[in-house]
Order: sequence, then C-alpha cells, then structure tokens
Amino acid sequence: MPSAPSEEPSVAEVLDVDREYRERAASGTLKRIAPRRMNPAKEAWLPVLHTERGPRHYTALYSNTPRAHELGKTHDWVVIYYDADGSSERQCTVVTSDRGSLRGKRIVRGREPECARHYEG
Repeated sequence: MPSAPSEEPSVAEVLDVDREYRERAASGTLKRIAPRRMNPAKEAWLPVLHTERGPRHYTALYSNTPRAHELGKTHDWVVIYYDADGSSERQCTVVTSDRGSLRGKRIVRGREPECARHYEG
C-alpha cells in the first residue's frame, strides 16, 4: 500500500503542476467546465486538469473569483487542490509575481521565500 503524501508538496512540484496545467490549457487538450459563479452565459470555458505526482493527486484550474475577474487574472492565477494526508484536501494558488526579485516568475502564494530559493538553485 502506498504511503500517504506528506502534508505540503514542494514548491518545485506545485510549479510543475502549474506548468502542465497552463501548457495543456493553452493547447486546448483539457476538459472544460461551466463554472456556476461569474459565468452568466453558462459557458464551459474553465479548463480542469487532474494529474498525479507520486502518491499525490492534483486538480488545477484557473481562479474564477470576483477578485481574479476584477484584476483580469482569470488566465494567470491557478488554484491547485491536492491531497494533504490521504483524507483531506488543501489548496494553493500560483500567480505571476509582479514585484521584487521574483517579478515575472511563477510563485506559490504564501511561499515566496521557498520560491526564491527554488529559482536561485
């Protein structure tokens, strides 16, 4: 029986899921869903990725929050859900940084120091 994934995946792993999602969304190879919120035309525009890295399962999709729409970030901010301990789910958001030494790079929100180390190495 595979062991449960550790609670938090590495920044490198999250950024790899983000890369796969954005590449596949851009190529049109992902299933699209019609979000219930912020979608008055009820269009199936939101691509969804299901993928795995080792024992961990990920689901990734663009942010469909009012704030993402307000700031024009609905095709930049990626929300990633993942297994935390085999029984619960967590999420993180990957964005393109707009400030500091990480400006222009993809970062995991709230984990900026780890992202800086990731890009230094």
